[in-house]
Amino acid sequence: MPLVLLRLIVLGLVATFGAEEETAQGDFTIGGAFSIHSKITQQPLSFTDTPAPLTCSRYDVVIVNLREFRFAQTMIFAIEEINRSDFLLPNVSIGYRIYDNCGSTLSSVHTSMALMNGDERTVGKTCSGQSAIHAIIGESESSSTIVLARTTGPFKIPVVRGISEYNVQCMWSTLISRKQFPSFFRTIASDLYQSRALAQLVKHFGWNWVGAINSDSDYGNNGMAIFLAAAQEEGVCVEYTEKFHRTEPEKLLKVVEVIRKSTARVIVGFLAHVEMNNLLEQLSLHNITGLQFIGVEAWITADSLVTPTSFSVLGGSLGFAVQKANISGFTAFVIKEFWEKAFQCTEANVDSVTGTTPCKEIMDLIELKDYNDDVAELRYSSNIYKAIYAVAHSLHRILKCSEYLGCDKTVKVSPWQVKLIHYLKIFNGDQVWFDSTGATVARYEVVNWQRGSDGSVRFKPVGYYDASLPPGQRFVLRTEDIRWPGGNTELPVSVCSESCPPGTHKALQKGKPVCCYDCIPCADGEISNTTDSNGCTKCREEYWSNQKRDTCVLKNVEFLSYSEVMGKVLVFFSLFGVLLTLIVSTLFLINKDTPLVKANNSELSFLLLFSLTLCFLCSLTFIGRPSDWSCMLRHTAFGITFVLCISCVLGKTIVVLMAFRATLPGSNVMKWFGPAQQRLSVLAFTLIQVVICILWLTVNPPFPFKNMEYYKEKIILECALGSPIWFWAVLGYIGLLAMLCFILAFLARKLPDNFNEAKLITFSMLIFCAVWITFIPAYVSSPGKFTVAVEIFAILASSYGLLFCIFVPKCFIIVLKPELNTKKHLMGKTHSRHSTHPYFIVPSVNKSFGRRSFMFKAPTDWNNLPSNTRSISSFGIFMSSLSSHFKVACSCFH
Repeated sequence: MPLVLLRLIVLGLVATFGAEEETAQGDFTIGGAFSIHSKITQQPLSFTDTPAPLTCSRYDVVIVNLREFRFAQTMIFAIEEINRSDFLLPNVSIGYRIYDNCGSTLSSVHTSMALMNGDERTVGKTCSGQSAIHAIIGESESSSTIVLARTTGPFKIPVVRGISEYNVQCMWSTLISRKQFPSFFRTIASDLYQSRALAQLVKHFGWNWVGAINSDSDYGNNGMAIFLAAAQEEGVCVEYTEKFHRTEPEKLLKVVEVIRKSTARVIVGFLAHVEMNNLLEQLSLHNITGLQFIGVEAWITADSLVTPTSFSVLGGSLGFAVQKANISGFTAFVIKEFWEKAFQCTEANVDSVTGTTPCKEIMDLIELKDYNDDVAELRYSSNIYKAIYAVAHSLHRILKCSEYLGCDKTVKVSPWQVKLIHYLKIFNGDQVWFDSTGATVARYEVVNWQRGSDGSVRFKPVGYYDASLPPGQRFVLRTEDIRWPGGNTELPVSVCSESCPPGTHKALQKGKPVCCYDCIPCADGEISNTTDSNGCTKCREEYWSNQKRDTCVLKNVEFLSYSEVMGKVLVFFSLFGVLLTLIVSTLFLINKDTPLVKANNSELSFLLLFSLTLCFLCSLTFIGRPSDWSCMLRHTAFGITFVLCISCVLGKTIVVLMAFRATLPGSNVMKWFGPAQQRLSVLAFTLIQVVICILWLTVNPPFPFKNMEYYKEKIILECALGSPIWFWAVLGYIGLLAMLCFILAFLARKLPDNFNEAKLITFSMLIFCAVWITFIPAYVSSPGKFTVAVEIFAILASSYGLLFCIFVPKCFIIVLKPELNTKKHLMGKTHSRHSTHPYFIVPSVNKSFGRRSFMFKAPTDWNNLPSNTRSISSFGIFMSSLSSHFKVACSCFH
């Protein structure tokens, strides 16, 4: 502002308030107290004369408070507007008495006494008991307001406060006491609401890492204390809290250094106008820009902060401002009144009596508006406007005014009767509410520092906050209209740690605030489907976390299926084994009358081949999705078919042993283990296994079971054994028969024969036992479907072992060596005699057991016969000679 214009303003103020009082007469009088000057002149006390009256320092430009002067103008404008109204106090006029208390509590006492009794100095008892005013519009500073309220309180004169430059919580706590100040009202809300709203605004934009700076005064300290408490409730962390006073430049530099080093990109400034101006100068000097400032009503709309360099620091700032009102005609009134009194001119014709001259056309009235930073905004001035209308409505109600009959002037109105109603609607349609403490409900505009198209700085409203609305609806913001620092439209980020995405959870960093954390991925089987989750939720038993750990999905069910490679391979070998068994069976059936097939007990051979077919087929029951029937079938079929198979092998082994035990040609040992006994032995051995399986299925049968213990991420669908005892009983019985068969076959492995089947049985049982001995540890240690695969492998391996070891050599002779498939070859007669002598070749044996065998005993006894007996060709003569020979031998023994 140019210095010449500033001096003109001061001259206008002095002309307007030649003394510390401005008055206008009326039927009812409203008092006003404003700090138009900010300093008082106090004459030195001599203690010999009466002290001189207190006076304001009116000629120091620096200490003139232009905003307070505008408040006084607003009061005069509102009263004149009411006096012109036809429906509010239609036939009653309101006067006013406005005092300048010079920003001093001493002067406030004088002002309050002057408002009640008049400013004249009188001697004697002249008090009439009737106050000169009916209500007082209070001051901006809480300390002066308390003095005013306490002085007028005993007389119950209503004091209405419409502005609050230092609206600290402790003073508000004092002023809201209805017991101490029953006649105190406010048309401005407590900063308690503003501090809480600041925390909610920060939370709304997701800023949980902010810095906080406040004035080192009651205003800043108490306001910041409320903000910090509210921020903690909202989950907002404060990186630093710094404060300084306008008289402490060293602390200010420290604050600037803290801001420069901090990581928070958002700063909450609970500062008075002067401190904010000092901070702005230092930030501009240190070129600290790009920060998001959140301001309070004390500075967010102050035009004095707008400088050529300030927008680089404060551009994009958000803050709360008192709601702007549209007071029609007020701007013209302020300019006209001030201009006429400052320059002693008028827009009307020249008045020769008063000496006024017409205002020149070249005078720029627009420039004069710059003296007041709130004429266009009309924020705080609107509260003064509302306060005047609140008093007028109260008088209107007391005087029972109506638009047609007017007001009843006979009603005597005392100040204590002027009680403000809790709700009123003022002239321009705005609403005013008074709560139980006498204050209005908090309503703020959210303003944003933006640069206009012409390059000027604008305080653009982008929303509002209304504390009277329900929680969750108090904030209304138009985010798309906000311009952030640097003119960006993208919301700035100010967090200590980046948000944890779904699938992770927050882990607090040691020694740091709760907003500083690390993002830890959820463990297997746990998820988090929200951002910034404090923990992970465990999935239900049949569910598992997906790869991103943000959704629970059904676990994969694993079992040995026909569709997978392993299942296909096992099915192939099972069916291939069945095919080979059928081929062998067919081959034996075709050659059933040959000596080889007859010599190997064809009946047991066919039964063995049938049981091997069942063994190969039973392995297929282990493949596929387990069910109740398949679980019971697979184990019982396996146990019974293998016992049938081993029983047949055991029968063949016993037959071999019995045959070689027949020491004489006419021995009848074989009658004790003929075909009937062989069938019964196989049936008996098999029935024992059938009984074991029936008991197993009756007591505790196998059943399908979802195994979730071995693998956490998938379900193994398997057949539980039901009772492991019965399962091992089935295997144990098979093993017992196999060991018995192996021992017997091992003992008969060296019996003399061109085709000794005991050797083949011994080797097949060796393979069988080796497979099932190794099966036990593999079965116990294999996981999931591999357990089933191991069991199938054992079945197939042992089945193939029996098939190959017992039947392949025979098939080789039948198919490729048919010349060996003769009785002579099997009986060892093909080359048993010498070519020149009628003797049989006696096979060599090592043990006495072999000497009792037919193969050794028969040729030995033949060679011991007389030569004439051996040469007899007639069978009858040979038998007669043979009988005579044995009788002679028997008589020799006698």
